[in-house]
Amino acid sequence: MAADILGYRGKRVVVMGCFSGTGEACARALVDLGAEVHGADIKPSPVPLASFTHVDLKDAASIEAGVAAIGGEIDALFNVSGLPQTFPGEDVVTVNFLGLRHWTQAWLPHIRAGGAIVTVSSLGGMNHLARQPLLTELLDCPDIASGRAWYAAHAERAGDPYTLSKEAINSWTQRQAPALMARDIRINTTMPSPIDTPMLEDFRKVAGDAVLSAFAKAKGRYSTAEEQALPLILLNSDAARFISGVCLPVDAGLAGGLATGVLNLQHMIAEAAGG
Repeated sequence: MAADILGYRGKRVVVMGCFSGTGEACARALVDLGAEVHGADIKPSPVPLASFTHVDLKDAASIEAGVAAIGGEIDALFNVSGLPQTFPGEDVVTVNFLGLRHWTQAWLPHIRAGGAIVTVSSLGGMNHLARQPLLTELLDCPDIASGRAWYAAHAERAGDPYTLSKEAINSWTQRQAPALMARDIRINTTMPSPIDTPMLEDFRKVAGDAVLSAFAKAKGRYSTAEEQALPLILLNSDAARFISGVCLPVDAGLAGGLATGVLNLQHMIAEAAGG
């Protein structure tokens, strides 16, 4: 077995969302692993990147210009950008799903065989398989404009925009996996529990302390940005070359406990509120 089992040395990779949090941690680790790292975000990154490109995921023209500016072929794409529910619903759905889908599709012709794509989803999207009829309507919208229009017309039925966007990225990822595997390209998502980054305060405004504390109970604390970045790096690495179409919980066992009934979320929320 090769000593460099992750295989990033000399690889050319792109990290969308490298300004802060998990995306910054991911980009830093990839630089340390010897990759040529190109970053994109709406704000400049503090990481010593090979290049940085300003991209607004709400704007199709900005997305396409960003791909053209970075140019060339790549080995791995890391999609780490996201907005919480404190932003307008249409923007949340756009940045978290529609814009990332457009960005990924624009890169697909430039991803080398053996390459990989990973996107940060959320435990909030783990019920995606139960909402396929609704999600299919959104996924059938071919572009950002039509997707925004669909959400505006169906916002009440669609529910929380953050949950919807994460369910959509999970479903889209799993639907894309078979066709991309035929091109020897893998695609996966991670589903983090709450992360100790600046965005946590936005989630606290929406969900409250009790809910966030319940989601942190499995480990007894929130995860760090690095603890979420490293699984992204694993999924896009040579070590995961037979893994595709996976929505991986990165939550210290919370999703498994809930799925099997070992943990009861309502009880956990009530305990956190009482404590």
